[in-house]
Amino acid sequence: MKVNKAFRFASVCSKTTLLAFLLASVSTRAFAADQERPFELAYTTSGNVAQVVQQVEQKLSAAGFEIVGEYAPYTNAKFSKGEMVSAEVIGVTNATLKQAAAQTEFGGYAVVQRVTVTKVNNQIQVAYTNPAYMGNAYRLKTSLASVEAQLGKALGAQQAYGSKNGLTPAELQKYHYKMMMPYFTDQNLLAQYDSYDKALAAVNAGLQAHKGGTSKVYQVAIPGKQQTLFGVGLSGTSDTACGADLHIMSIIDSGAIKSTGHLPYGILVSGGNVYALPAKFRIAVNFPDLSMMGSNGFMAIRCAPGAIDKSLKEASH
Repeated sequence: MKVNKAFRFASVCSKTTLLAFLLASVSTRAFAADQERPFELAYTTSGNVAQVVQQVEQKLSAAGFEIVGEYAPYTNAKFSKGEMVSAEVIGVTNATLKQAAAQTEFGGYAVVQRVTVTKVNNQIQVAYTNPAYMGNAYRLKTSLASVEAQLGKALGAQQAYGSKNGLTPAELQKYHYKMMMPYFTDQNLLAQYDSYDKALAAVNAGLQAHKGGTSKVYQVAIPGKQQTLFGVGLSGTSDTACGADLHIMSIIDSGAIKSTGHLPYGILVSGGNVYALPAKFRIAVNFPDLSMMGSNGFMAIRCAPGAIDKSLKEASH
């Protein structure tokens, strides 16, 4: 039986097109899998926030995480789209995080991951910072994929969020929001002391006195180094109100799933030096899709980075 040449050609073209489509599909999926997002939604529920927090903490402890602090940045706060929001942040660490943090100069920023319980109207969202995202953003040498897996097993991993397209590890390791905006390496030197002990004492005293409207959420030492990370809540003062956690989050945390894990900020004591990430970097890396303009964009909180930096500096003296 003779086969029509035109039919044979069309068949070959069809198979070639199908093969190309399948290869492109596999390539797209592989590429998409390489994209990291700053947060992971574990699950949603309803009921009482305090009870959910207790349940979450029990799951974390059972999974081997050390709970180092809790922080309620706002309760029944009205956000920009009219939603009522209450939030609780739980700071957690473990041996893997401590070991990874000890390997680089400023790895201490990653020693604590944040688990959050956020009530938005009648829905409670349980979420956490993505360790792999944060590890790359803070330029660790070690992958935190195992910690990500531990959190997912303990709490769930329903949906990665915080960026529509995500960022690759390479993009995160050299991340900055836009031209002239700071990189991770552009550390803010807040204060200098003659020794590590004096630096620790000064920061503890400043936080205890709530200088700059600050409060201490947690304090975690990095093993084998003279380095400690402080988690710092910001309520603001008359001079720094624009940097207050509620003020900022009520404006820029405008998605349906809340990015509460942006809080708290960090002060890193390393030897006699006291550092913080520039607020412009810290906000941008957790909100990489944040627009420059608009009612929920950077310009709507343009006074915030300076106010945050000022609060953290006041707390360090």
